[in-house]
Amino acid sequence: MTAGSIGDSARDRASVGAPAADGATQPISGRRLWLIIGALLSGLLLAALDQTIVATALPTIVGDLGDASHLSWVVTAYLLASTASTPLWGKLGDMYGRKIFFQAAIVIFLVGSALSGISSSMTELIAFRALQGIGGGGLMIGAQTIIGDVVSPRDRGRYQGLFGAVFGLSSVIGPLMGGLLVDNLSWHWIFYINLPIGVVALVVTAAVLPSRLSRVHHVIDYLGALLVGLAATSFVLLTSLGGTTYAWGSTPIVIFGVAGVALTVAFVFVERRAAEPVVPLRLFANRVFAVASVLGFVVGFAMFGAITFLPLFLQVVKGVSPTLSGLRLLPLLGGLILTSAGSGQLISRYGRYKVFPIVGTALMTVGLFLLSRLGAGTGTALTSLYMFVFGVGLGGVMQVLVIAVQNAVDYKDLGAATSGATFFRSLGGSFGTAVFGAIFANLLAGNLAHYLRGVTLPPGLSGSSVSPAELAKLPASVHGGYVQAYAHSLQTVFLVAVPIAGMAFFLAWALPERKLRKTTEATDPGDVFALPTDRSSVKEMERALTVLARRENRPELFRRLAARADVELDPVLCWLVLCMERHPDRTVAELGCPPAISTERVQELVARLASQGLVVVHADGDGGGPERSRPVLTPAGRATAAKLIEARRQRLAELLDGWSPADHDELVALLRRLGREMLDDKRPPERQSAPAGGPAGAR
Repeated sequence: MTAGSIGDSARDRASVGAPAADGATQPISGRRLWLIIGALLSGLLLAALDQTIVATALPTIVGDLGDASHLSWVVTAYLLASTASTPLWGKLGDMYGRKIFFQAAIVIFLVGSALSGISSSMTELIAFRALQGIGGGGLMIGAQTIIGDVVSPRDRGRYQGLFGAVFGLSSVIGPLMGGLLVDNLSWHWIFYINLPIGVVALVVTAAVLPSRLSRVHHVIDYLGALLVGLAATSFVLLTSLGGTTYAWGSTPIVIFGVAGVALTVAFVFVERRAAEPVVPLRLFANRVFAVASVLGFVVGFAMFGAITFLPLFLQVVKGVSPTLSGLRLLPLLGGLILTSAGSGQLISRYGRYKVFPIVGTALMTVGLFLLSRLGAGTGTALTSLYMFVFGVGLGGVMQVLVIAVQNAVDYKDLGAATSGATFFRSLGGSFGTAVFGAIFANLLAGNLAHYLRGVTLPPGLSGSSVSPAELAKLPASVHGGYVQAYAHSLQTVFLVAVPIAGMAFFLAWALPERKLRKTTEATDPGDVFALPTDRSSVKEMERALTVLARRENRPELFRRLAARADVELDPVLCWLVLCMERHPDRTVAELGCPPAISTERVQELVARLASQGLVVVHADGDGGGPERSRPVLTPAGRATAAKLIEARRQRLAELLDGWSPADHDELVALLRRLGREMLDDKRPPERQSAPAGGPAGAR
């Protein structure tokens, strides 16, 4: 999550995109850009995959390393470390260079992956997964921030949607990929697979990524980041170790509880005085943000808890392979994507959002109750239906919370609030996995003793540390006891989660519904999983405007701009005037941008502009053909271009309904810059139909 620097006007002004004094790069294009995009996507894919790829491997890992009581920490350690490190990665990259810190994140992630792969105990694996998580946080934030330095504003929306899609896809294929690697290689390869991909990403970024990307000064809240990480860790240790490793009233558990409370109080004290706080406390005075944060926490709690423990049910109770258990999670993830993407589109169309978290939390509650009814005799179709219901409920909440928060906060808090919405979901995932794991470990020991009473275990087998492969080879009496113990334990785990989801349902009714701003329509279908962000308010606004701009119907856009500017020109002539204003040295052939528009067509359009006194044509001094001639705007032509740019700026300002640019210098600068840059496009307004869903920004 980003720090409160979001509200710092100095940062926002510095982030608008003007070349930095230390040599910020200009947008990159061509093959080099695609190499950079590929490397950034590879880094993001690695970090996102490792949130879920271990889920289907956990039963096998426990069978190999033992210590089933700490099974959930293999997931929790990664989530907690990546969540806590995110604000530091974003700010350090801003201050000292995004390239070097992105590469550092890759190295840390790869070292953590290699060490995780060679772990010989559960304690080692958990520690190395935390190291992986620290690197993963830097990969997710670095990939998003670097894209703003290397891609022009007019193309930024497209690439940001691509990043969101990769993040969502990785969450879907993670369990399946984990199962495939376990079945065909070994569980160690769910970590080793990162090494070749990460090395390629490291080499490519070293070779093609500019070293002097834009930089922004920060006052980094190191103490706040440390305190929030330690407080969260204390509470997670309390919930995961209480009743398993230590008795609930034991000294270590009391220490964890007292430390958690003390660290939380200290965190609040520090954040109230920090120049750029990790979590701006003023946000919690906003009812929408406060309610959405709690709902996001519960969503993460339920989502990661279920994804972690459902493979255990499928492999141990149902006896399917790790690969098949990953496949059988697809109904859950499919339902999640369906309603996440669908809710965003419906909200944009009808302007109402409160119904979705209400219905979503209701379905989550029902889904968890249905999951608590799963047993050894439950059929595949019914199991898939139960998971689908749960996934549909999750999806009805996830994306909506980000939209509601962005719509409710002041402009100065837009970036922090957006980051906060994803931060609390990730934090909830850490707690959910730990709590589910603690409940499961507590129950499993007693249930195994009950169902295996009087049964003699084979030599070398004891307790719950048995892999699915070993379990399948056990005598029927022993195998049946294990299945019953696991089934009953997992049923209780999901049943305990039902009232937690039920509380979220009642809380969803308290979420205020406010009239939606135009910028909330910039939600991209690829962002259904709410990719963690570290964007400032002005960067968040730029993202929204660029997404909306890419959806505009180009002929209609230029027609409306001409009418607003009182310019009597066809859309394609408006486009050409603006191209010449931005690129006064281009020849007729260079203005054509083949194959977008032919040189002959440009010659025809230039002649029309010349006949109206807007252009004069300078012939090529070397005797070249007409395509080598250089059209130059006359004073009247430059005045026409200025009118069109101002009309575009005014149109963009209208999209910021409720946020007055006059009150924020950085917004004025942003609109002035985008007014020019977003019209400098290689897409001439000819032979182009409206995009699916209608012209979002052309109204």
